[in-house]
Amino acid sequence: MVVLGIDPGSDKCGLAVVREGRVLAKKVVPRADFLETAANWVHQFRVEQIIIGDGTGSGAVVKEVRRSLPDVPAATIDERFSSEEARKLYWVDHPPRGWRRLLPVSMQVPPEPYDDYVAVILARRFLRSQARLSDGQPSIGK
Repeated sequence: MVVLGIDPGSDKCGLAVVREGRVLAKKVVPRADFLETAANWVHQFRVEQIIIGDGTGSGAVVKEVRRSLPDVPAATIDERFSSEEARKLYWVDHPPRGWRRLLPVSMQVPPEPYDDYVAVILARRFLRSQARLSDGQPSIGK
Protein backbone atom coordinates (compact mmCIF):
# COMPACT_ATOMS: atom_id res chain seq x y z
CA MET A 1 0.00 0.00 0.00
CA VAL A 2 1.24 3.51 -0.83
CA VAL A 3 0.57 6.08 1.90
CA LEU A 4 1.04 9.84 1.94
CA GLY A 5 1.81 11.01 5.47
CA ILE A 6 1.23 14.66 6.36
CA ASP A 7 2.52 16.38 9.49
CA PRO A 8 0.47 19.60 9.54
CA GLY A 9 1.75 22.77 11.13
CA SER A 10 0.79 26.42 11.14
CA ASP A 11 3.78 27.59 9.05
CA LYS A 12 5.02 24.42 7.36
CA CYS A 13 4.01 20.83 6.70
CA GLY A 14 6.03 17.66 6.44
CA LEU A 15 5.04 15.28 3.68
CA ALA A 16 6.25 11.74 2.95
CA VAL A 17 5.24 8.98 0.58
CA VAL A 18 5.84 5.52 2.02
CA ARG A 19 5.30 2.09 0.47
CA GLU A 20 5.69 -1.03 2.64
CA GLY A 21 7.71 1.07 5.11
CA ARG A 22 10.12 2.31 2.41
CA VAL A 23 10.32 6.09 1.86
CA LEU A 24 9.70 7.05 -1.77
CA ALA A 25 9.72 10.84 -1.24
CA LYS A 26 9.75 13.32 1.62
CA LYS A 27 9.80 17.08 1.90
CA VAL A 28 9.09 20.03 4.20
CA VAL A 29 6.97 22.67 2.45
CA PRO A 30 5.37 25.97 3.44
CA ARG A 31 1.82 25.46 4.73
CA ALA A 32 0.45 27.40 1.75
CA ASP A 33 2.09 24.97 -0.71
CA PHE A 34 1.37 21.60 0.90
CA LEU A 35 -1.74 20.83 -1.15
CA GLU A 36 0.01 21.29 -4.49
CA THR A 37 2.83 18.94 -3.46
CA ALA A 38 0.35 16.44 -2.01
CA ALA A 39 -1.74 16.42 -5.20
CA ASN A 40 1.33 15.94 -7.38
CA TRP A 41 2.57 13.04 -5.25
CA VAL A 42 -0.88 11.41 -5.10
CA HIS A 43 -0.81 11.14 -8.89
CA GLN A 44 2.92 10.46 -9.30
CA PHE A 45 3.08 7.65 -6.72
CA ARG A 46 -0.53 6.42 -7.01
CA VAL A 47 -1.21 7.08 -3.33
CA GLU A 48 -3.93 4.85 -1.87
CA GLN A 49 -4.33 6.47 1.56
CA ILE A 50 -3.57 9.86 3.09
CA ILE A 51 -2.70 9.96 6.79
CA ILE A 52 -2.66 13.25 8.68
CA GLY A 53 -1.23 13.79 12.15
CA ASP A 54 -3.90 14.88 14.63
CA GLY A 55 -1.88 17.76 16.11
CA THR A 56 -1.62 21.46 15.29
CA GLY A 57 -3.76 22.53 12.34
CA SER A 58 -4.98 19.06 11.47
CA GLY A 59 -8.67 19.96 11.21
CA ALA A 60 -8.15 22.50 8.44
CA VAL A 61 -5.70 20.23 6.62
CA VAL A 62 -8.12 17.29 6.70
CA LYS A 63 -10.87 19.48 5.21
CA GLU A 64 -8.58 20.81 2.48
CA VAL A 65 -7.31 17.34 1.57
CA ARG A 66 -10.79 15.80 1.46
CA ARG A 67 -12.10 18.67 -0.66
CA SER A 68 -9.16 18.72 -3.10
CA LEU A 69 -8.40 14.99 -3.29
CA PRO A 70 -11.80 13.32 -2.83
CA ASP A 71 -10.77 10.07 -4.56
CA VAL A 72 -8.15 9.19 -1.94
CA PRO A 73 -9.28 8.22 1.58
CA ALA A 74 -7.90 10.56 4.26
CA ALA A 75 -7.75 9.89 7.99
CA THR A 76 -6.02 11.24 11.07
CA ILE A 77 -3.61 9.35 13.28
CA ASP A 78 -2.34 9.91 16.81
CA GLU A 79 0.91 11.83 16.55
CA ARG A 80 2.00 11.59 20.18
CA PHE A 81 5.78 11.10 20.46
CA SER A 82 6.18 11.25 16.67
CA SER A 83 8.61 14.18 16.90
CA GLU A 84 10.89 12.21 19.20
CA GLU A 85 10.81 9.19 16.88
CA ALA A 86 11.40 11.44 13.88
CA ARG A 87 14.40 13.08 15.52
CA LYS A 88 15.99 9.64 16.04
CA LEU A 89 15.30 8.72 12.41
CA TYR A 90 16.82 12.03 11.27
CA TRP A 91 20.07 11.26 13.10
CA VAL A 92 20.19 7.77 11.53
CA ASP A 93 20.10 9.41 8.08
CA HIS A 94 22.37 12.33 9.08
CA PRO A 95 24.86 11.12 11.70
CA PRO A 96 26.44 13.97 13.69
CA ARG A 97 29.91 15.01 12.55
CA GLY A 98 32.80 16.78 14.21
CA TRP A 99 32.34 17.72 17.86
CA ARG A 100 28.62 16.85 17.64
CA ARG A 101 29.63 13.16 17.56
CA LEU A 102 30.60 13.54 21.21
CA LEU A 103 27.10 14.56 22.33
CA PRO A 104 24.30 12.01 22.69
CA VAL A 105 21.85 12.51 19.81
CA SER A 106 19.01 12.53 22.34
CA MET A 107 20.36 15.91 23.50
CA GLN A 108 20.67 17.37 20.01
CA VAL A 109 18.16 19.15 17.81
CA PRO A 110 18.50 18.72 14.04
CA PRO A 111 19.90 21.84 12.34
CA GLU A 112 17.01 21.91 9.86
CA PRO A 113 13.26 21.27 9.99
CA TYR A 114 12.48 17.56 10.21
CA ASP A 115 8.70 17.61 9.77
CA ASP A 116 9.14 15.31 6.76
CA TYR A 117 10.56 12.67 9.10
CA VAL A 118 7.48 13.08 11.30
CA ALA A 119 5.35 12.41 8.20
CA VAL A 120 7.38 9.22 7.60
CA ILE A 121 6.70 8.09 11.17
CA LEU A 122 2.95 8.78 10.81
CA ALA A 123 2.74 6.82 7.54
CA ARG A 124 4.66 3.90 9.03
CA ARG A 125 2.40 3.88 12.10
CA PHE A 126 -0.62 3.58 9.84
CA LEU A 127 0.95 0.78 7.80
CA ARG A 128 1.86 -1.12 11.00
CA SER A 129 -1.70 -0.74 12.29
CA GLN A 130 -3.05 -2.10 9.00
CA ALA A 131 -0.66 -5.05 9.17
CA ARG A 132 -1.86 -5.82 12.71
CA LEU A 133 -5.48 -5.67 11.58
CA SER A 134 -4.83 -8.04 8.69
CA ASP A 135 -3.08 -10.42 11.13
CA GLY A 136 -6.10 -10.33 13.42
CA GLN A 137 -4.28 -8.44 16.18
CA PRO A 138 -5.88 -5.42 17.83
CA SER A 139 -4.77 -2.01 16.59
CA ILE A 140 -3.20 0.59 18.88
CA GLY A 141 -3.99 4.30 18.55
CA LYS A 142 -6.54 6.03 16.38
